[in-house]
Amino acid sequence: MNKSKLLITRPLEDHLLEQIREVAQDWDVVITDEAEQWKHHAKDTDVILGWRKFFDDNLDSLNSLKWIQTWSAGVNTLPLKELANNNVRVTSANGVHSYPISETIFALMLSLTRNIHTYIKNQVKKKWDGEDIKLEMHGKTVGVIGVGAIGKETAKIAKAFGMKVIGIRHSGKPEDHVDEMYTTDKLDDILPECDYVVITLPLTEETNQLFKREQFQKMKDSAFLINIGRGEIIKEADLVAALSAGEILGAGLDVFEKEPLDESSPLWEMDNCIITPHTSGSTEHYDKRVVEEIFLPNFKKFIEGQKLDINLVDYHKGY
Repeated sequence: MNKSKLLITRPLEDHLLEQIREVAQDWDVVITDEAEQWKHHAKDTDVILGWRKFFDDNLDSLNSLKWIQTWSAGVNTLPLKELANNNVRVTSANGVHSYPISETIFALMLSLTRNIHTYIKNQVKKKWDGEDIKLEMHGKTVGVIGVGAIGKETAKIAKAFGMKVIGIRHSGKPEDHVDEMYTTDKLDDILPECDYVVITLPLTEETNQLFKREQFQKMKDSAFLINIGRGEIIKEADLVAALSAGEILGAGLDVFEKEPLDESSPLWEMDNCIITPHTSGSTEHYDKRVVEEIFLPNFKKFIEGQKLDINLVDYHKGY
Protein backbone atom coordinates (compact mmCIF):
# COMPACT_ATOMS: atom_id res chain seq x y z
CA MET A 1 0.00 0.00 0.00
CA ASN A 2 1.41 3.37 -1.03
CA LYS A 3 2.02 5.95 1.65
CA SER A 4 0.17 9.25 1.63
CA LYS A 5 2.41 12.03 0.36
CA LEU A 6 3.10 15.54 1.66
CA LEU A 7 4.88 17.87 -0.76
CA ILE A 8 6.64 20.84 0.84
CA THR A 9 7.62 23.40 -1.79
CA ARG A 10 9.54 25.81 0.41
CA PRO A 11 12.81 25.50 2.35
CA LEU A 12 12.13 25.25 6.07
CA GLU A 13 14.39 25.24 9.10
CA ASP A 14 15.28 21.84 10.51
CA HIS A 15 13.33 22.26 13.73
CA LEU A 16 10.12 22.91 11.74
CA LEU A 17 10.74 19.90 9.47
CA GLU A 18 11.32 17.73 12.53
CA GLN A 19 7.93 18.75 13.93
CA ILE A 20 6.25 17.94 10.62
CA ARG A 21 7.96 14.55 10.33
CA GLU A 22 6.97 13.71 13.90
CA VAL A 23 3.30 14.10 12.96
CA ALA A 24 3.73 12.56 9.50
CA GLN A 25 5.53 9.39 10.62
CA ASP A 26 3.59 7.17 8.23
CA TRP A 27 3.75 9.63 5.33
CA ASP A 28 6.13 10.16 2.47
CA VAL A 29 7.42 13.70 3.08
CA VAL A 30 9.04 15.38 0.07
CA ILE A 31 10.81 18.74 0.44
CA THR A 32 11.90 20.50 -2.74
CA ASP A 33 11.76 23.91 -4.38
CA GLU A 34 12.56 22.56 -7.86
CA ALA A 35 9.78 22.65 -10.46
CA GLU A 36 10.93 19.39 -12.07
CA GLN A 37 10.49 17.63 -8.75
CA TRP A 38 7.05 19.19 -8.27
CA LYS A 39 6.07 17.80 -11.65
CA HIS A 40 7.37 14.35 -10.72
CA HIS A 41 5.50 14.20 -7.42
CA ALA A 42 2.31 16.04 -8.41
CA LYS A 43 0.35 12.98 -9.58
CA ASP A 44 0.32 11.23 -6.19
CA THR A 45 0.58 14.10 -3.71
CA ASP A 46 -2.21 14.29 -1.12
CA VAL A 47 -1.20 17.53 0.59
CA ILE A 48 0.80 20.52 -0.68
CA LEU A 49 2.41 22.84 1.84
CA GLY A 50 3.16 26.03 -0.11
CA TRP A 51 1.16 26.49 -3.32
CA ARG A 52 3.18 27.61 -6.32
CA LYS A 53 2.12 29.21 -9.59
CA PHE A 54 3.54 26.13 -11.31
CA PHE A 55 0.58 24.07 -10.15
CA ASP A 56 -1.94 26.38 -11.82
CA ASP A 57 -0.81 25.02 -15.19
CA ASN A 58 -0.64 21.43 -13.97
CA LEU A 59 -3.97 20.99 -12.21
CA ASP A 60 -4.88 17.99 -14.35
CA SER A 61 -1.95 16.06 -12.92
CA LEU A 62 -2.95 16.63 -9.28
CA ASN A 63 -5.14 13.56 -9.18
CA SER A 64 -4.65 12.73 -5.50
CA LEU A 65 -4.63 16.25 -4.10
CA LYS A 66 -6.95 16.78 -1.14
CA TRP A 67 -5.61 19.81 0.70
CA ILE A 68 -3.45 22.88 0.07
CA GLN A 69 -1.89 25.03 2.79
CA THR A 70 -0.94 28.34 1.19
CA TRP A 71 1.92 30.59 2.25
CA SER A 72 -0.13 33.77 1.90
CA ALA A 73 -3.24 35.13 3.56
CA GLY A 74 -4.80 36.07 0.23
CA VAL A 75 -5.98 33.23 -2.00
CA ASN A 76 -7.27 35.30 -4.92
CA THR A 77 -4.41 34.14 -7.16
CA LEU A 78 -5.33 30.46 -6.76
CA PRO A 79 -7.61 28.70 -9.28
CA LEU A 80 -10.38 28.55 -6.69
CA LYS A 81 -13.16 27.47 -9.05
CA GLU A 82 -11.21 24.45 -10.32
CA LEU A 83 -10.07 23.50 -6.82
CA ALA A 84 -13.63 23.70 -5.54
CA ASN A 85 -14.83 21.48 -8.41
CA ASN A 86 -12.14 18.95 -7.47
CA ASN A 87 -13.14 19.05 -3.78
CA VAL A 88 -9.68 20.24 -2.74
CA ARG A 89 -9.61 22.01 0.60
CA VAL A 90 -7.55 25.19 0.94
CA THR A 91 -6.30 26.77 4.14
CA SER A 92 -4.63 30.17 4.10
CA ALA A 93 -1.89 31.80 6.18
CA ASN A 94 -4.37 34.31 7.56
CA GLY A 95 -3.32 35.53 11.02
CA VAL A 96 0.41 35.03 10.49
CA HIS A 97 0.73 38.69 9.49
CA SER A 98 -1.27 40.41 12.21
CA TYR A 99 1.75 41.68 14.17
CA PRO A 100 4.06 42.80 11.34
CA ILE A 101 1.26 44.27 9.23
CA SER A 102 -0.34 46.15 12.12
CA GLU A 103 3.13 47.52 12.94
CA THR A 104 3.48 48.66 9.32
CA ILE A 105 0.02 50.23 9.40
CA PHE A 106 0.96 52.37 12.39
CA ALA A 107 4.39 53.14 10.95
CA LEU A 108 2.64 54.57 7.89
CA MET A 109 0.02 56.40 9.94
CA LEU A 110 2.62 57.95 12.21
CA SER A 111 4.98 58.81 9.35
CA LEU A 112 2.24 60.60 7.44
CA THR A 113 0.96 62.37 10.56
CA ARG A 114 4.36 63.49 11.81
CA ASN A 115 5.96 64.07 8.36
CA ILE A 116 8.69 61.50 8.99
CA HIS A 117 8.82 60.53 5.31
CA THR A 118 9.48 64.16 4.38
CA TYR A 119 12.25 64.49 6.95
CA ILE A 120 13.95 61.37 5.60
CA LYS A 121 14.00 62.93 2.12
CA ASN A 122 15.34 66.17 3.61
CA GLN A 123 18.07 64.27 5.45
CA VAL A 124 19.41 62.96 2.13
CA LYS A 125 19.56 66.57 0.89
CA LYS A 126 20.92 67.87 4.24
CA LYS A 127 17.96 70.22 4.36
CA TRP A 128 16.70 71.58 7.70
CA ASP A 129 12.98 72.34 7.27
CA GLY A 130 10.06 72.02 9.69
CA GLU A 131 7.66 71.29 6.80
CA ASP A 132 4.62 72.75 8.58
CA ILE A 133 4.19 69.91 11.07
CA LYS A 134 1.09 70.21 13.27
CA LEU A 135 -0.97 67.01 13.26
CA GLU A 136 -1.15 64.33 15.94
CA MET A 137 -2.86 60.95 15.99
CA HIS A 138 -4.16 60.73 19.55
CA GLY A 139 -7.91 61.05 19.91
CA LYS A 140 -8.62 60.76 16.18
CA THR A 141 -10.99 58.31 14.45
CA VAL A 142 -9.75 55.34 12.43
CA GLY A 143 -11.93 53.31 10.11
CA VAL A 144 -10.72 49.71 9.84
CA ILE A 145 -12.13 48.32 6.62
CA GLY A 146 -11.97 44.57 7.14
CA VAL A 147 -11.88 43.45 10.77
CA GLY A 148 -10.12 40.11 10.50
CA ALA A 149 -6.94 39.12 12.36
CA ILE A 150 -5.03 42.18 11.09
CA GLY A 151 -7.96 44.52 11.63
CA LYS A 152 -8.45 43.31 15.20
CA GLU A 153 -4.80 43.88 16.07
CA THR A 154 -4.96 47.32 14.45
CA ALA A 155 -8.02 48.21 16.51
CA LYS A 156 -6.30 47.06 19.71
CA ILE A 157 -3.23 49.21 19.06
CA ALA A 158 -5.41 52.20 18.11
CA LYS A 159 -6.84 52.17 21.63
CA ALA A 160 -3.35 52.87 23.01
CA PHE A 161 -3.57 56.17 21.09
CA GLY A 162 -7.00 56.92 22.53
CA MET A 163 -8.55 56.60 19.09
CA LYS A 164 -12.16 55.92 18.20
CA VAL A 165 -12.37 52.79 16.07
CA ILE A 166 -15.06 52.24 13.45
CA GLY A 167 -15.04 48.81 11.85
CA ILE A 168 -16.40 47.36 8.63
CA ARG A 169 -16.79 43.61 8.26
CA HIS A 170 -18.90 41.31 6.12
CA SER A 171 -20.90 39.95 9.07
CA GLY A 172 -21.17 43.17 11.07
CA LYS A 173 -20.43 41.13 14.20
CA PRO A 174 -19.15 43.25 17.13
CA GLU A 175 -15.49 42.97 18.11
CA ASP A 176 -13.35 43.98 21.09
CA HIS A 177 -11.65 47.39 20.72
CA VAL A 178 -14.06 48.39 17.92
CA ASP A 179 -16.43 51.13 19.08
CA GLU A 180 -18.84 50.85 16.15
CA MET A 181 -19.15 47.97 13.69
CA TYR A 182 -20.96 48.09 10.35
CA THR A 183 -21.47 45.89 7.31
CA THR A 184 -19.78 46.72 3.99
CA ASP A 185 -22.87 48.43 2.57
CA LYS A 186 -22.38 51.18 5.17
CA LEU A 187 -18.88 52.07 3.96
CA ASP A 188 -19.88 55.38 2.36
CA ASP A 189 -21.69 56.40 5.54
CA ILE A 190 -18.67 56.04 7.82
CA LEU A 191 -15.98 57.48 5.54
CA PRO A 192 -16.79 61.15 6.36
CA GLU A 193 -16.16 60.39 10.06
CA CYS A 194 -12.68 58.93 9.67
CA ASP A 195 -9.34 60.69 10.04
CA TYR A 196 -7.61 57.49 8.94
CA VAL A 197 -9.01 54.79 6.67
CA VAL A 198 -7.16 51.46 6.85
CA ILE A 199 -7.94 48.80 4.23
CA THR A 200 -7.22 45.25 5.38
CA LEU A 201 -9.68 43.44 3.10
CA PRO A 202 -9.06 40.39 0.91
CA LEU A 203 -9.61 40.74 -2.83
CA THR A 204 -12.96 39.32 -3.95
CA GLU A 205 -15.53 40.20 -6.61
CA GLU A 206 -17.23 42.41 -4.02
CA THR A 207 -14.09 44.26 -2.91
CA ASN A 208 -12.55 44.78 -6.37
CA GLN A 209 -12.33 48.57 -6.89
CA LEU A 210 -14.37 49.15 -3.75
CA PHE A 211 -12.54 52.47 -3.38
CA LYS A 212 -13.05 54.80 -6.32
CA ARG A 213 -13.27 58.59 -6.76
CA GLU A 214 -16.71 58.58 -5.12
CA GLN A 215 -15.29 57.12 -1.90
CA PHE A 216 -12.33 59.50 -1.83
CA GLN A 217 -14.67 62.46 -2.23
CA LYS A 218 -16.63 61.28 0.83
CA MET A 219 -13.49 61.23 2.96
CA LYS A 220 -12.23 64.25 4.89
CA ASP A 221 -9.71 66.37 3.01
CA SER A 222 -7.54 65.93 6.13
CA ALA A 223 -7.80 62.10 6.07
CA PHE A 224 -5.08 59.57 5.38
CA LEU A 225 -5.64 56.30 3.50
CA ILE A 226 -3.63 53.15 4.28
CA ASN A 227 -3.89 50.07 2.06
CA ILE A 228 -2.21 46.79 3.03
CA GLY A 229 -4.99 44.57 1.61
CA ARG A 230 -4.76 44.16 -2.15
CA GLY A 231 -3.99 46.81 -4.74
CA GLU A 232 -7.04 46.05 -6.86
CA ILE A 233 -9.33 47.14 -4.02
CA ILE A 234 -8.47 50.71 -5.01
CA LYS A 235 -8.94 52.20 -8.46
CA GLU A 236 -5.42 53.57 -8.63
CA ALA A 237 -6.05 56.31 -11.19
CA ASP A 238 -8.82 57.69 -8.98
CA LEU A 239 -6.51 57.67 -5.95
CA VAL A 240 -3.88 59.61 -7.90
CA ALA A 241 -6.55 62.15 -8.85
CA ALA A 242 -7.76 62.43 -5.25
CA LEU A 243 -4.23 62.95 -3.90
CA SER A 244 -3.48 65.52 -6.59
CA ALA A 245 -6.70 67.44 -5.97
CA GLY A 246 -6.28 67.45 -2.21
CA GLU A 247 -9.46 65.45 -1.67
CA ILE A 248 -7.51 63.42 0.89
CA LEU A 249 -4.33 64.49 2.67
CA GLY A 250 -2.14 61.48 2.01
CA ALA A 251 -1.78 57.74 1.51
CA GLY A 252 0.43 54.89 2.69
CA LEU A 253 0.42 52.02 0.19
CA ASP A 254 1.97 48.57 0.43
CA VAL A 255 -0.03 47.00 -2.42
CA PHE A 256 -0.82 48.09 -5.97
CA GLU A 257 -2.93 47.16 -8.99
CA LYS A 258 0.20 46.03 -10.80
CA GLU A 259 3.31 44.89 -8.97
CA PRO A 260 6.06 45.96 -9.07
CA LEU A 261 4.63 49.45 -9.32
CA ASP A 262 5.43 50.82 -12.77
CA GLU A 263 8.18 53.44 -12.86
CA SER A 264 5.82 55.75 -14.75
CA SER A 265 3.26 55.81 -11.92
CA PRO A 266 2.65 59.33 -10.54
CA LEU A 267 2.54 57.83 -7.05
CA TRP A 268 6.36 57.64 -6.96
CA GLU A 269 6.68 61.43 -7.18
CA MET A 270 3.93 62.41 -4.75
CA ASP A 271 5.10 63.99 -1.50
CA ASN A 272 1.86 62.95 0.21
CA CYS A 273 2.28 59.26 -0.60
CA ILE A 274 4.48 56.62 1.05
CA ILE A 275 5.22 53.48 -0.97
CA THR A 276 6.40 50.15 0.44
CA PRO A 277 7.01 47.14 -1.87
CA HIS A 278 4.37 44.68 -0.59
CA THR A 279 6.48 43.86 2.46
CA SER A 280 4.12 44.70 5.32
CA GLY A 281 3.66 41.01 6.17
CA SER A 282 7.35 40.12 6.17
CA THR A 283 8.58 38.87 9.52
CA GLU A 284 11.28 36.73 11.06
CA HIS A 285 8.54 34.49 12.50
CA TYR A 286 6.62 33.83 9.27
CA ASP A 287 7.51 30.18 8.62
CA LYS A 288 7.23 29.25 12.29
CA ARG A 289 3.72 30.68 12.54
CA VAL A 290 2.49 29.03 9.35
CA VAL A 291 3.79 25.63 10.40
CA GLU A 292 3.16 25.64 14.14
CA GLU A 293 -0.01 27.71 14.42
CA ILE A 294 -1.87 26.70 11.27
CA PHE A 295 -0.49 23.74 9.35
CA LEU A 296 0.37 21.28 12.12
CA PRO A 297 -2.90 21.63 14.09
CA ASN A 298 -4.82 21.19 10.83
CA PHE A 299 -2.55 18.33 9.70
CA LYS A 300 -3.28 16.37 12.85
CA LYS A 301 -7.00 16.75 12.23
CA PHE A 302 -6.56 15.86 8.55
CA ILE A 303 -4.82 12.59 9.46
CA GLU A 304 -7.63 11.78 11.88
CA GLY A 305 -10.25 12.50 9.24
CA GLN A 306 -11.59 15.53 11.08
CA LYS A 307 -12.61 18.92 9.68
CA LEU A 308 -9.87 21.49 9.14
CA ASP A 309 -10.89 24.32 11.45
CA ILE A 310 -8.08 26.87 11.07
CA ASN A 311 -8.31 29.25 8.09
CA LEU A 312 -10.38 26.95 5.88
CA VAL A 313 -11.25 28.95 2.76
CA ASP A 314 -14.93 29.40 1.99
CA TYR A 315 -15.16 29.10 -1.78
CA HIS A 316 -18.44 31.03 -1.87
CA LYS A 317 -16.85 34.03 -0.11
CA GLY A 318 -13.51 33.72 -1.88
CA TYR A 319 -11.46 33.83 1.34
